[in-house]
Amino acid sequence: MKRGSRLSLILAGLLLSGITAINSQQVLVESVAAIVGNEVIYLSDIENMTADAKRGGNKTAIENLRCEVLQQLLVSKLFLDQARIDSITISDSDIEGELNVRLNDALRSAGSEEALIGYFKKSLTEIQQDIRKVLLEQATVREVQRNVAKDIKVTPNELRKFYAAIPKDSLPVIPQKVEMSIIQLDPPQNEENKAEARQKLLDIRSQILAGKSFNILAIMYSEDPGTASRGGELGFMMRGELEKPYADAAFSLTKNTVSKIVESRYGFHIIQLIDRKGDLINTRHILIKPRVRPDQAARAISKLDSIANLVRKDSMKFADAAIRFSTHKDSRINGGKFVSTDPSERDTWFTLEELNPEMYIKVRDLKVGEISDPFRTTDENNNIVFRVVKLDNEIPAHRANLKDDYQNMYSAALLNKQNKTYDEWVKKKLETTYIKISDEFKSCEFLKKGWIK
Repeated sequence: MKRGSRLSLILAGLLLSGITAINSQQVLVESVAAIVGNEVIYLSDIENMTADAKRGGNKTAIENLRCEVLQQLLVSKLFLDQARIDSITISDSDIEGELNVRLNDALRSAGSEEALIGYFKKSLTEIQQDIRKVLLEQATVREVQRNVAKDIKVTPNELRKFYAAIPKDSLPVIPQKVEMSIIQLDPPQNEENKAEARQKLLDIRSQILAGKSFNILAIMYSEDPGTASRGGELGFMMRGELEKPYADAAFSLTKNTVSKIVESRYGFHIIQLIDRKGDLINTRHILIKPRVRPDQAARAISKLDSIANLVRKDSMKFADAAIRFSTHKDSRINGGKFVSTDPSERDTWFTLEELNPEMYIKVRDLKVGEISDPFRTTDENNNIVFRVVKLDNEIPAHRANLKDDYQNMYSAALLNKQNKTYDEWVKKKLETTYIKISDEFKSCEFLKKGWIK
């Protein structure tokens, strides 16, 4: 498991000061950059977001960047002002999950609670309140935008016009995509391998209980490439971010104690609790995976070869063979059809670059309908498995077009139409909304487009 990106990137936009309702007749005070209806933009909002963008690598000249940030905030405040008028509210419960993830990302990126507090010079409660405020604002803006664009659709004629208006050399190149099916076998007699892994971990645990350093033994023996070099340390995580067996064991530990052996889909772990802060825990672990012996690999390859030959000779359909023999639960029920592990997508089309190296090598040389030779690879949990793969269909690399990429083009056209609708809405909203902007930003070009009356 890897640490998050740089702190300044993860927390971009989360440094906003508090927002208070203000009578539209009030005049600007020194710390206020703009008033939009009953919404206020403080100079600190702009400076903090600008500095954060710079830390994140934005190369825009500082004055131009400040104008860009101001424009984003002004538009956002227009939507928030409309939410007040329409009595649109978002409850804390609607963003609680994302709030916990953001705060946890911040803690992991900072390295500790103390480092995070030092970075912001605020208490953890205040940081959490800042994040909550920003997430509530973002969710409110999205809800207003959803209402503004709820009836927008793209007709087939509009889609054709949208596509025709794009210069052909500006159309994106869509990489080759493939659909495929697999038959997978786990290593034969894998229970023996598991028993050997457990025994190895028991021996390591005994050394730790005898006084040897968990950190050093993790560096020496752990098979988790993401944490081994850090002595097995994962960093602060919430229960929901950990495998259930791991989380159950970790949250039952007291500080510096070591768990019994825990089995997860990744292998076998021993866990040490480093620290706990509320719902967050920092642990280190040593992961040992079952080893596959050469004779077991040979038997799996031989069995897959026999199955593949039966399919090639039309003695059995590939889908029937997958249902009968495959151990890959996610694809077996679909006759071997390989599907994205993302539950929100369940996509059957993959670019070659999305496949692991062994799958990539086998699939790239197949013709539609062909079945590969058996090969050794790893599954989604990085466990050793054996597979044959059948290329079901492919779309060669090509310039985006309506025939092959209808849904993608429709989504692009819909987004374009929605953005135009938002722009028109903003123009009309400007006509009826009280707006006051500090003279400090009078050089910003976008202000000439209706922001200054």
